[in-house]
Amino acid sequence: MKRAAWIAIPLAVVLLAIGVLWWLMPADRESGEAPQLPGAIPTADVLARGAALVALGDCRACHTGRGGAAFAGGRGTPTPFGMFYAPNITPDAETGIGRWTADDFWHALHDGRSKDGTLLYPTFPYTNFTKISRADSDAMYAYLRQQAPVREPNRPHALKFPYNHRLLLRGWRLLFFRPGVYEADTTKSAEWNRGAYLVQGVGHCSACHEARNALGAIQSKDNPSGGLVLNWYAPALTAKAEAGVQDWHEDEIVALLKTGVSPRGSATGPMAEVVFESLQHADPADLHAMAVYLKSLPETEAPPAAGFQRVSAHDAEAMQRRGAQIYADHCAQCHGDHGEGRAPAAPALAGNRALTMASAVNPIRLLLYGGYPPGTDGNPRPFGMPPFSPTLSDQQIADVLSYTRGAWGNDARPVSSVEVIRNHAGPLW
Repeated sequence: MKRAAWIAIPLAVVLLAIGVLWWLMPADRESGEAPQLPGAIPTADVLARGAALVALGDCRACHTGRGGAAFAGGRGTPTPFGMFYAPNITPDAETGIGRWTADDFWHALHDGRSKDGTLLYPTFPYTNFTKISRADSDAMYAYLRQQAPVREPNRPHALKFPYNHRLLLRGWRLLFFRPGVYEADTTKSAEWNRGAYLVQGVGHCSACHEARNALGAIQSKDNPSGGLVLNWYAPALTAKAEAGVQDWHEDEIVALLKTGVSPRGSATGPMAEVVFESLQHADPADLHAMAVYLKSLPETEAPPAAGFQRVSAHDAEAMQRRGAQIYADHCAQCHGDHGEGRAPAAPALAGNRALTMASAVNPIRLLLYGGYPPGTDGNPRPFGMPPFSPTLSDQQIADVLSYTRGAWGNDARPVSSVEVIRNHAGPLW
């Protein structure tokens, strides 16, 4: 049995005990009600705000199955605990939220509870959405109520034992969840607070860009580690060696969020979908506020490498030699003989933090399966990386990555073929 299982199962038992003890306690629903009047017709401004918030929350992407109707649910999210399937949030009365009130919707976002009081799994990021104001929750509800109803029964989650028992969530919530709307920092500007509200709340950036413990809870606000999401690595937003933007200009950050590309980097993997489905539709003023907030995050050291197989100095030297030849044969034409890049088709590899992060997951997956920035209004014909898994062996991919991570002034650890093999799984993007 893997070490993670030895840790997770006792913790699950502890949660079960806590859940049983808490079963007799009052439900942790905050009131916060500001119910809409029966039959009230939302104004155009409310609907527009709701549409913008739903887009920033990336609700359509998560609640739309591949090839399915918008918001009708069915998309699966693989996790270490099993597969979670997003529910139907169209206004269908039988299978969607057609019989939900604004109060019901508020409690889902704010308290993590369904209409009937069922505790929701935190794959639905209510731990972030709890920061959303009641007025914004009502606007999102009003917008979703205007969508076409789709009769699509919800698909049950396929979870491993014991995580398929929702009673455990009572213990999990007692340990890891405190509901609460975002409170403005009066020492900061209105724009900074708007950015913090969007990043921490509706944008739920920490849902991906934070390390999690064995039970799926964010480890600590002081932990700079990024997280593994859909088998990709979401880098730390506080570390300049990963995804920190403290030394970027606000316009460079906005360009990345809005178009998927900027002079300082590009979005690939799951982040490319976030830009395509969500951020490119955001108000530029909101994106600028997010940029202001992200720039202000306290800088931390890069998280240490973990969970990789070490390569001996002798093997690393041989891999460097083989990797140099593979690079010359397959990569130099686009990325340059010295990793200088060929703008706009291919980024520079010399000094490229996406390549040299301690985690090698993303460059491995890009070489295996290829990857493109999103096609957006600002980047309608994106250049991308072709897949090399049909051309190169796992050892060859490890060799060329070890070479590029150590050439032209780069100083990252070598990559073993075992790491490459481990990444033959999960969504490709």
